[in-house]
Amino acid sequence: MTFHLGYGTNGFANHRLDDALAVIADLGYTGVALTLDHHHLDPFAADLPQQVKRVAARLDRLGLGVVVETGARFLLDPRRKHHPTLVSDDQEVRLDFLRRAVEIAADLGADCVSFWSGIVPAGVDDEEAWRRMRSGVTAALDAAVRHGVPLALEPEPGMLVERLDQALRLRADLGSPELLGITLDVGHCVAVEPEDAAACVRRAGDLLLNVQLDDMLPGVHEHLEFGEGELDLAATLAALDEIGYTGLAGVELPRHSHAAPDVARRAMSALREASAGPGPETGSAPREASPAPAAEHPWLAEAERAVRADPAAIRSLFPAVGRAVGRQALRGEADPLGVVHGTVDDEARAGLLAVLASVTGPRELAAELTGLYRFGDDAERRGVLRALASVGDKAAEAGVDLVKDALRTNDTRLVAAALGPFAADHLDAHTWRHGVLKCLFLGIPLTAVAGLDRRADAELRRMVGAFADERRAAGRAVPDDALELLRSQT
Repeated sequence: MTFHLGYGTNGFANHRLDDALAVIADLGYTGVALTLDHHHLDPFAADLPQQVKRVAARLDRLGLGVVVETGARFLLDPRRKHHPTLVSDDQEVRLDFLRRAVEIAADLGADCVSFWSGIVPAGVDDEEAWRRMRSGVTAALDAAVRHGVPLALEPEPGMLVERLDQALRLRADLGSPELLGITLDVGHCVAVEPEDAAACVRRAGDLLLNVQLDDMLPGVHEHLEFGEGELDLAATLAALDEIGYTGLAGVELPRHSHAAPDVARRAMSALREASAGPGPETGSAPREASPAPAAEHPWLAEAERAVRADPAAIRSLFPAVGRAVGRQALRGEADPLGVVHGTVDDEARAGLLAVLASVTGPRELAAELTGLYRFGDDAERRGVLRALASVGDKAAEAGVDLVKDALRTNDTRLVAAALGPFAADHLDAHTWRHGVLKCLFLGIPLTAVAGLDRRADAELRRMVGAFADERRAAGRAVPDDALELLRSQT
């Protein structure tokens, strides 16, 4: 596809922003629609410049593109949702917010700032509402021009600008400003547009700056997961490819924060299936495409050459891997999060470290492995841990220290990566047994533990038996993995 798949932070309202961004990136999304709000980069915070700088660095490390969304419900008025708006009596409050959003977007390197018109207040006729809208957008565009950040107007059901034709007409009325484009929520197309989402995509054409992805039913403004409404997702994604759209298409599910990680994972699976096209047989159902091997990626080949020429280059290349080669699970159908078998970027990072090991001595390799792990994000740490299987013998002491550090966390993918072949060969029995038990506590499949058949002993089975007894006493189910391990002793 020509565009980037993202997820909206308004669907992660119960998460800290740093945690939300990490989950979104880990699921394979390469962009984020960042809604400025009290808990997610508050535009009115006293330390806003410092926060923006930190978020920009976080986005860069995670390889996430960004658009800035301005649809926070109670940010400007704690009693009235989405108030005031560009068509309200106190329009200036909204304009101040939009100016702040433009400045933040500029500092984040965002594609655009997305905004909508607002509901027409009681007692305001259409002529006055449109006058306010034109003046408000004109004022917002002044800030956009100063900072070089495009604005993207979103038609929103129930608001003054409800349909795409109204947004296009407003743009024409304002003289077709270069920095004014369109945000299209494809679910809204199902709800209120006279034609389907694919047709709306084609009509917006090169004015399309931002896309929101969700499902809906005709006449009902309720954001639904894919498959719960009447959106033709495959046709919509195909239309985005057809027009050569290169921006962000972000999942917009603002009422699903209570189950955000699971919802975001299901959304990614649906998007991959919808974009994969039909199977090899005529009429067969679409299926998820397997990611290409990281070793075949041209970026990785160039990065490996750079590390051979200058081993210190690994420090700048290692954080960029996910953005360059992707983050898809290697065996997505059986292991959608890459917990057991890893991800494309895990594989690529292991390849880079293998090259590093071939051109450095044991002491230098140990120092680089430790630095990349200590100062890396979760994905970079997993990359180091998974690479230990091929490079760890040359820096065994440092590798053991890193594995032990990972086993002190509660990050399921980090713990799973730590218990790979290197740990099976180098970790002491006590630490290794407790690592296996931690997998059971965290719900990590024991298939992630390398060498389990070889290293499982009576003491491990005793520990697992005690774990099973505690679960039963608490009225909780015993994981099948634990039962299988206990059965294997007989």
